[in-house]
Amino acid sequence: MRFKDYYKILGLETSKITIQDLKIAYRDAAKKYHPDVNVGDRVAEERFKDINEAYKILSNQTTKRKYDRIWNSNVGKKKSKEQKDKNKIDIKFSDFFNLFFGNIKQENKDRKNKIKIPIKGENIETEVDLSIEETFYGCEKKISLRTTNGKMKIFSIKIPAGIRNNEKVRLIGQGKKGLNGGRSGDLLIRVNIMENKKFKLQGIDLYTDLYITPWEAVLGTKASLDTIDDKTSIYIPQGIASGEKVRIQGKGYKDGKGGRGDLIAEIKIMVPKELTPKERELYKKLSEISTFNPRKQYM
Repeated sequence: MRFKDYYKILGLETSKITIQDLKIAYRDAAKKYHPDVNVGDRVAEERFKDINEAYKILSNQTTKRKYDRIWNSNVGKKKSKEQKDKNKIDIKFSDFFNLFFGNIKQENKDRKNKIKIPIKGENIETEVDLSIEETFYGCEKKISLRTTNGKMKIFSIKIPAGIRNNEKVRLIGQGKKGLNGGRSGDLLIRVNIMENKKFKLQGIDLYTDLYITPWEAVLGTKASLDTIDDKTSIYIPQGIASGEKVRIQGKGYKDGKGGRGDLIAEIKIMVPKELTPKERELYKKLSEISTFNPRKQYM
């Protein structure tokens, strides 16, 4: 067989390595070419055998010294001199093998290596829809998922108060099972915060509508407004128009640092659809005496 560059097989550039460097390189290479993750791949299986052979030689100080003399002659010196000719020298398999293993019989090429590398299981991701109130206060939610064996399983998840939209809750060890004793993956649940008729969430600010009468808009008033966790009173200045916004500081969503965003109330002036005779009379009188004409003022 051809001369084998054990350092190259393990992804190492030099022979000057520590035992810790060797172990790290071996774990990375073995995990990549392990038969359990390369099922049916003959090339990967042969590479895996070379990786184990390389580790066996280089982890023993006596055999490493013997090998380093050959490696230095065929590879090391060429690297230092930056020679262009990188052809590897062929040596008889029996001489090369017996140099390190003596008269140990060659292992059966078709037998799988018994070393099992622990492989962590894959994570599973899903999502859950929650109301603004549920995420603001925090809650416990139950979700049903179909497991890899086809059965339904109920998971209980605790939603922390103030969780942000698209944040994920992690259930450790509830994902796919690992291989060869590796730990299971995790279950990741992405939170979708759903808007409702009362509140909309943008960042840490909450948006709501504040409905007022035409006379409240003209004269100004003090209005009561529902926030997400209580009620508050706000002053509406006279002459306010529909679409204008009033900001109430510290009454928005939680910011995760003990504070809160703002509550922004959009003014919507509502016109009565049904009038009493007295109201109709007053509106008619107002139309006769008022000089206000928005079509001229704003056009």
